[in-house]
Amino acid sequence: MAFFMVLLGVVAFLLFLCSALLRWNEVRYMKKGLPPGTMGWPIFGETTEFLKQGPNFMKNQSARYGNFFKSHILGCPTIVSMDPELNRYILMNEAKGFVPGYPQSMLDILGKCNIAAVHGSTHKYMRGALRALISATMIREQILPKIDEFMRTHVSNWDNKVINIQEKTKEMALLSSLKQIAGCDSNSISQAFMPEFFKLVTGTLSLPIDLPGTNYRHGFQARKNIVGMLRQLVEDRRAAKEVHEDMLGCLMREDDNKYKLSEEEIIDQIITLLYSGYETVSTTSMMAVKYLHDHPSVLQELRKEHFAIRESKRPEDPIEWNDIKSMPFTRAVIFETSRLATIVNGVLRKTTQDMEMNGFVIPKGWRIYVYTREINYDPYLYPDPLTFNPWRWLEDKCLESQGHFFIFGGGIRQCPGKELGIAEISTFLHYFVTRYRWEELGGDKLMKFPRVEAPNGLHIRVSAY
Repeated sequence: MAFFMVLLGVVAFLLFLCSALLRWNEVRYMKKGLPPGTMGWPIFGETTEFLKQGPNFMKNQSARYGNFFKSHILGCPTIVSMDPELNRYILMNEAKGFVPGYPQSMLDILGKCNIAAVHGSTHKYMRGALRALISATMIREQILPKIDEFMRTHVSNWDNKVINIQEKTKEMALLSSLKQIAGCDSNSISQAFMPEFFKLVTGTLSLPIDLPGTNYRHGFQARKNIVGMLRQLVEDRRAAKEVHEDMLGCLMREDDNKYKLSEEEIIDQIITLLYSGYETVSTTSMMAVKYLHDHPSVLQELRKEHFAIRESKRPEDPIEWNDIKSMPFTRAVIFETSRLATIVNGVLRKTTQDMEMNGFVIPKGWRIYVYTREINYDPYLYPDPLTFNPWRWLEDKCLESQGHFFIFGGGIRQCPGKELGIAEISTFLHYFVTRYRWEELGGDKLMKFPRVEAPNGLHIRVSAY
């Protein structure tokens, strides 16, 4: 009986302590003029609920507090905006005080010189250096031949096999980008690079708690290892004094180079290129394979487009830039996959001064989470929004240019690698659908937040077409 009373007392004390901590954290953020909302636990905030419940967390909070509310996620006091018009205003007005506000974990792991972390004139300069690498001319003349060579080899031996398409598209996205960046040198570092890169990606969406065993510690250590590999590659090239026709060669070029970067800036730019394209290309490719499997009429139309391109080529002829431009239905499939799967849920901004928005005052240094997920399911923009319908992008050509199309970012932060990503996915789909048919084994679950992924893989049985 005495033990039971002691246990009851301990439980009561813990409940009181938890309640007191929650109340104390709410009082800390009861500043005049802030939007309504809850702040959760000290330090951790509502990060666990945000990452585990995702869209349901957002819907529950907006049902209670409206489309503009406060929270505390990923280590930062944050205002969540679910208002489409307000989101567009925020993304279009960086000069008025809405600078990139990515979580500390992402800034630490991707590097202080990455394009997502800088703003103003520095962002303009870094963006110019990046755009010079992935312009339409560069894609047509240098990058697409590398993509084509890689893709036809990557999918060459899948016949009569059960494969994990999630694993294959992740490898594809990373190794294809490495080949574009480092050319032949990518072969010597790819096997050591890949596991470190996967740890880096996981660490970017974590609480910045530097303790053994945390995703943040693993991600930060992976960054150090990756920086070491890239620095060695740069030093080896400088010592060899050879000209390389790849992205790293362009970044290192000292003559006839408008954008001269330091070694640290070059390395962070490479990590940015790898990171920004990896998730979009790999996940969109995986989900396209799934949606095509589930919608035979879409697959039939896609095959028709790609076989028409192959008819004018010999088996060894590569996909060229004009071929990519003659794939309107493929482009529509990519957009519809990105929309329905919601590969990107939103972007983060940070206030540089106290700002008034929606009748509330947002303190300097707070994050604003521009949550764009729900706009993808707006029936006014996308009739029958839960249906996979690529034809909608062909019937309404304005969809791609309308002001609420945030699949590839928005404002001056529109993804500079949009066309490169589309070229990669299109080339992958070309070789995959013209060579193979496939069926899902079934039983694999999909998670849609915070990342679109199959925790145990997405397994398909592949056979020759």
